[in-house]
Amino acid sequence: MNPMAVVKLRPLLEKFRENHPRIPQFLHTAANGMEQDGFIDLKVTNAAGQKIEASIKLTADDIELFDSLRELLAQAGGQM
Repeated sequence: MNPMAVVKLRPLLEKFRENHPRIPQFLHTAANGMEQDGFIDLKVTNAAGQKIEASIKLTADDIELFDSLRELLAQAGGQM
C-alpha cells in the first residue's frame, strides 16, 4: 500500500472520532470478538428510510483481513 495513503487516512480517522465518539470503542470491542464462523450483520438506512441489509459469515481469510486492517490503522495512528 502507498505510504501516503496511510498518512491521508489519519485526519479522516480523527474527524470520524470527533463526529462519532462512541463508535471507535464499539468497533474495537467488536473486532476483538470476531472469530471464524461468527457473523457480521449490516444494516444501512438512507435518509428516505430505505434499508439494505446483509449478513456475512466470517471465514479465516476474513479474520486475516481484519487483523491486517487493524495493523494498518495502528500504523496510521488510529484505532478501531
